[in-house]
Amino acid sequence: MYKLSACCSMTCGISFQPKMVLPSLRVQKQGNGHCTNVPRNVNLEKLQNNYLFPEISKRELNHLDKYPNARVISLGIGDTTEPIPQKISLSMANYACALSTADGYRGYGAEQGNQLLLGSKVTIAVQDPSFPAYIDSSVIIGQAGDYQDKTGKYQNIEYMLCGPENNFFPDLATTPRTDIIFFCSPNNPTGHAATRTQLKQLVRFARDNGSIIIFDSAYAAYITDDSPKSIFEIPGAKEVAIEISSFSKFAGFTGVRLGWTVVPEELLFSSGFPVINDFNRIVCTCFNGASNIAQAGGLACLSSEGFQAIHSVIDYYKENAKILVETFASLGLKVYGGVNAPYVWVHFPGSNSWSVFTEILEKTHIITVPGSGFGPAGAEYIRISAFGHRERIIEASRRLENLFSKREALFNFVE
Repeated sequence: MYKLSACCSMTCGISFQPKMVLPSLRVQKQGNGHCTNVPRNVNLEKLQNNYLFPEISKRELNHLDKYPNARVISLGIGDTTEPIPQKISLSMANYACALSTADGYRGYGAEQGNQLLLGSKVTIAVQDPSFPAYIDSSVIIGQAGDYQDKTGKYQNIEYMLCGPENNFFPDLATTPRTDIIFFCSPNNPTGHAATRTQLKQLVRFARDNGSIIIFDSAYAAYITDDSPKSIFEIPGAKEVAIEISSFSKFAGFTGVRLGWTVVPEELLFSSGFPVINDFNRIVCTCFNGASNIAQAGGLACLSSEGFQAIHSVIDYYKENAKILVETFASLGLKVYGGVNAPYVWVHFPGSNSWSVFTEILEKTHIITVPGSGFGPAGAEYIRISAFGHRERIIEASRRLENLFSKREALFNFVE
């Protein structure tokens, strides 16, 4: 039967773990009933409003209340839409059926499936813009410090500007040293895949500063050029990096929930103690392992037949992205991403991203994501997801062309 071990080689520890869905953080009125003497976690009080994606879902529901007959197209949260290939779903179904037999039944699997690993005293850096969970999880564990209204940033987090003006890669010469560097490539939301030269610079920077890179490669399967798909393609990375990834966007496992973490044995704390040892202890203590059924599906994804089927789905989403990129480019807008990632990053100079989000929703019934949700550098951008059925992508493109061509015509008339 399938079994995933803690280590796949002598050089690294690999764990499979389910991805966690973060619920909406709702502000509730203080009640008049009985209160315990247990204080609230002060770090949770520092979170800004709701988590981005539940907030968007709430606005979508409000929109549907207002326009109950609207045919809403969601190009926002980034949930996959195409069916999981049959080879993979059958592997999970067969494993589940086998659990009803004496020979096929299995109980606990290996526990090894990050933030607890590193503690609350470490300093961190993130790309700006970047996936909001890096920041929010750092706030919850106490690493972020106080939120600064003036800058839109947390006091103890180093925000590394990654925009078109610097080819979506931070100026490391002016970046202060931090203990941890969160780095996602291809980046969510910009869609930029770091080049080999850029990642060599990042690894050298981490080595020189004694830092650890948390490298998120969740969208690596979408890379079409020669950009590295793993940080471990870079010499020396095993001594300074942990890589995390997921089957969610790779195989459509957004509902199945399965991911992995690679912790090299060469990665050491300042004391010389192997990071993998603490990682294993924490995971074995807090986690009983990913579902065996989900792991059966994950292994099927890596078979030759499963891998080929998955890439046909990825190509489908990439064609969607191409359609969206061409649509926005035809309207004279600056468009980034959509080549090595399933996201399109569109610039609306001088605009507020939530205002653009609201205008598109009100006038086209299309859900997008405001760029400011990914950090201050996203304030004039929106992110468009290429996850969707082709006919809805084409319809969304038609609506967007109609909206912005009219707006451009009005602008020219006023001029």
